[in-house]
Amino acid sequence: MLNRSIIFSKITLGTLLSAALVLSACSEEEATALSSEPVVHGDEPGAPETFELSNGMQVVVIPDRRAPVVTHMVWYRVGAADEPEGMSGVAHFLEHLMFKGTDTIPPGELSKIVARNGGQDNAFTSSDFTAYFQRVAIDRLPLVMEMEADRMSNLVLTDAEVMPERDVVLEERSMRVDNNPRSLLSEKINQALFPVHPYGTPVIGWEREIAALSTENAIAFYDRFYTPNNAILIVAGDITAAELRPLAEKYYGSIERRADTPPRVRKTSIGPEEPLRVEHVDQRVRQATVQRQYRVPSYRNAPGLDSEAMDVLATLLGGSSTSRLYRNLVVGSRVAANAGSWYSGTALDDATFGIYAIPAPGHTIADVAAALDAEIAAFIEEGVSQEDVDRAVNLLLAEAIYARDDQQDMARIYGVALTTGGTVQDVLDWPDTLRKVTPDDVMAAAKKYLDLSRSVTGILKPAGDI
Repeated sequence: MLNRSIIFSKITLGTLLSAALVLSACSEEEATALSSEPVVHGDEPGAPETFELSNGMQVVVIPDRRAPVVTHMVWYRVGAADEPEGMSGVAHFLEHLMFKGTDTIPPGELSKIVARNGGQDNAFTSSDFTAYFQRVAIDRLPLVMEMEADRMSNLVLTDAEVMPERDVVLEERSMRVDNNPRSLLSEKINQALFPVHPYGTPVIGWEREIAALSTENAIAFYDRFYTPNNAILIVAGDITAAELRPLAEKYYGSIERRADTPPRVRKTSIGPEEPLRVEHVDQRVRQATVQRQYRVPSYRNAPGLDSEAMDVLATLLGGSSTSRLYRNLVVGSRVAANAGSWYSGTALDDATFGIYAIPAPGHTIADVAAALDAEIAAFIEEGVSQEDVDRAVNLLLAEAIYARDDQQDMARIYGVALTTGGTVQDVLDWPDTLRKVTPDDVMAAAKKYLDLSRSVTGILKPAGDI
């Protein structure tokens, strides 16, 4: 049995933007809604091309002629946050069940067929999306398209296949979460940050609710969400839209809509209104950790340049070995063995900004927690220079350029953007928008969002530790 990949946290913006520099931005006219005729977004080699099938399925092609290989991905605009109440884990469960076969492909055979043809395949689920992919030689692309289209419309599920797979998912939860102290702490932090919103529910689901999932639950979820008008086909590699379009029409264009695209409106709340603290004490923990997460806007709902400013802020504060937290807490005072920060801005709803530190030998959790507070206060008091901002922006852009070499990352970028409320144009515009961030923007974001009253501090420590 393949070990299916599952994403427990939202993909960081650094991953999302790894192909943002592949090409220049397209004109405003080109950025309009997807058309049934291919639209090229830019005039440089590798410019993404988009079109839409008659059944509503969106298609994005990212030409890359460096090797006769393609990455074929189908993304669905549905994730764990879209699950019916009381059925947590059904999105991830269905991801597993999508490998259980159709009338023409026996259970488990799809992956074997891909492997026999020299390819790789897998799938992943997040709070906001589910995706399936194959990486194959260009001459095998029709084969994987045919199989993926087949399971989009002809999945066969019976208790004989579903019930044993439910046990597999329960075991996965046991291994990945229940036997992992860090994962258990993360669940507590997310519950406190998102007390009503479904982001507070783990992607893999709660054990008691997974155990109650049925074949009927999986089929109903499949019928509601796995319809072509709720899907995006993304192909990156040795192909153009003109070459892909006949294949897309042949294999996906004939699939009928089974449901209207459901509105993605989730229960929500404003999150913490006072500083919250959660702890997980476990004898299996060997290294204590302090982390704090703030509930902040995502790229989809942040005003102005706030999201871009938070990306720069995270880089300056703790995004590298030259950042403030690492320089002062690890290299300077040596109170921490490691320290850093991040902004996970790609989400359909609110996102998170986080900081963390690991106590160095001879120092306590209280020591590093106090040091983190002091560094944030000093950062806000001292401010940043234009040189600081330029350095952070250049680092972010350099990471994006280096990431361009990964074909799968290129496809993944657009998939994440399009399933979390973004557009192809948003990806293309990001470098220029990032360059507009000023020191004032960074400091305004720090003062506005690094507010203890909207944070949850999580403490992971060994049993008996202070």
